[in-house]
Amino acid sequence: MRSFRTEIENPIVERDILELDRKIREFKEGKVDEEKFRSLRLARGVYGQRQQGVQMVRIKLPYGKVTAHQLRRIADVADEYSTGRLHITTRQDIQIHYVDLERTPELWAELERDQVTLREACGNTVRNVTASETAGIDPEEPFDVSPYAQAVFEYFLRNPVGQEMGRKFKVSFSASDRDTGLSYMHDLGFIAKLQQGERGFKVMLGGGLGSQPRHADTLYEFLPADKIIPLMEGVIRVFDRYGERKSRAKARMKFLLKDLGLQGFKTLLEEEQTALPHRNYPIDAAAYPAVKEPSREAPLVEIQDEEGFELWKKTNLVTQKQPGYVAIGIKVMLGDFYTDKARQLADLVEQYAGGEIRLSLRQNILLPYVPENSLPFFYEELRKLGFAEAGYNKALDITACPGTDTCNLGIASSTGIAAELERVIRSEYPHYTANPDVVIKISGCMNACGQHNMAHIGFQGMSVRTPDKKVAPALQVLLGGGNLGNGRGRFADKVIKVPSKRGPAALRLILDDYEAHGKGASYDDYYAEKGQLYFYEFLKPLSDTDNLVAEDFIDWGNEERYEQAIGVGECAGVVIDLVATLLFESEEKLEHSAQSLQAGKWAASVFYSYSAMVNAAKALLTSENTKTNTHASIIKDFDSCFIESGKLELGGSFEQLVLQINKNTPSGEFAEAYLQQAEAFIEKAKAYREVELTEA
Repeated sequence: MRSFRTEIENPIVERDILELDRKIREFKEGKVDEEKFRSLRLARGVYGQRQQGVQMVRIKLPYGKVTAHQLRRIADVADEYSTGRLHITTRQDIQIHYVDLERTPELWAELERDQVTLREACGNTVRNVTASETAGIDPEEPFDVSPYAQAVFEYFLRNPVGQEMGRKFKVSFSASDRDTGLSYMHDLGFIAKLQQGERGFKVMLGGGLGSQPRHADTLYEFLPADKIIPLMEGVIRVFDRYGERKSRAKARMKFLLKDLGLQGFKTLLEEEQTALPHRNYPIDAAAYPAVKEPSREAPLVEIQDEEGFELWKKTNLVTQKQPGYVAIGIKVMLGDFYTDKARQLADLVEQYAGGEIRLSLRQNILLPYVPENSLPFFYEELRKLGFAEAGYNKALDITACPGTDTCNLGIASSTGIAAELERVIRSEYPHYTANPDVVIKISGCMNACGQHNMAHIGFQGMSVRTPDKKVAPALQVLLGGGNLGNGRGRFADKVIKVPSKRGPAALRLILDDYEAHGKGASYDDYYAEKGQLYFYEFLKPLSDTDNLVAEDFIDWGNEERYEQAIGVGECAGVVIDLVATLLFESEEKLEHSAQSLQAGKWAASVFYSYSAMVNAAKALLTSENTKTNTHASIIKDFDSCFIESGKLELGGSFEQLVLQINKNTPSGEFAEAYLQQAEAFIEKAKAYREVELTEA
């Protein structure tokens, strides 16, 4: 096996990286199944790319906070292992593309030298914890949510309860009732609240986007801050046991909520309380690192473009609650910037601001703790970097996923049409540069990575067939979405599908009508008054495919004729149903259980033992061609198929055995006994399988 120096002080992290390296070797040697390997690398932030032979690596950055040191480290890694381009995602991560799979362990090790991880950035895991980029500086916030987002990140990183769920799990924190963390579209969303001086959160549950967006339910109007981690663990345990695992289309939390209803979910949540290792989990917000004062005073400069400077101040400055400071918003076109600019930005904030940046949910950068008297200097320095374009978080600032540039699931170009729409707004509607009232978002497919279905004006990549069966790139136009605040949002209506090259014409018609008939109302009120059918009627002529010309068959940003080519999506990971692989995984889980028991981590040991038994039961059910959609159904079906039929003898039901997990408080005594019972069950399962193969 190839070896390399990790130089990682944390032995857990080092073991994780070496394990990825070992699995890559085994995969290359044909010793690990391709689908199983995919699941493993996704949980390590390594994602298959549209282009063969290279990977996208997602860097997990909790609530978008990046220190100057970390930004330099990320830039060094992107230069060494990738192309030097950094892509900011709508979940405050950074992605780098075109990475050689065999070099990913080294890449990861380099990042960890500045406490930057890839772990659980993809796959069926707890994804990056997002938050309002203004957390800690927002004048409207009751308190800084950053310490709470950090605590959630740390608690669930490598936590066994969140490693192999049926689908990904997304959580957000909003600094204030403006809900800029978008709680209503998350699996679990927290909005900061104060109640009689006590810190806590409004809790939203079961939201999501995708092809079937769902507005989250209010789980609690107020939950004390020391309850949020126990609550989240309980929610994940219910999702893990009862969530769909077979059909990706039905495997998100929102579908489980839809099936169970909020009260049904609460009942299952209550059943998990005994199993939780903590009833309360106090978070020491006071211990959260304070922002450093600027180390240098900015020099005096002469503004070269007074008009540009004044427009920039109008559109790109964010009020900060700390006296004497302001935050600067940087509009990052399509979320893409390069390592040379990243290093200069790191130097700038380290010397003249608070030493950190925040990545935003709109793929931008926020520089907090900039002294107000330094604004002329910052404007001139950012202008040199190409980072002083006006329009931060305004209508001109369009959000778009990578689409067909690199993503396997992309159907049509999102970056190409985004660039064209920004050009149209900049040249034909310059007054929208400072307009915060219209949000435009674009996704290359229905999965909504560009969050198109919660925008005022959204576009979704599709394809369209002409009467003579030719295929052209198209856009679904969606209108009327928006964030209403305090956990309330509106999802956009699907209005009409038009060929992609008519996207700019659609935008012109919408904006022209708004200006002609909006009567000074907000865009939200204007759309609510007019309604979906109104827009369908005046956009309908654009949908005609009888008169397409050659140009319509070439997507934005491309030169060749459009060809619909959708790869295998990896956002959800993959479930492996090979019996031998499942039994082998059960043995690995028993090893993890024993290690956790030895380390005194009772709850982790118990969960690994539980997972091992369910996994083994799934293996035997798979050999019987029985559906294994959820953990709950596996437990039930195993009893009917193997215990009640007399094929296996356990001295009781499998349900009684395995569901001791939520009937007992985690303790050393219970963890040890439960592990022994799990080991005995796995041995029986293996013996049964051996006999079955002998008789086959």
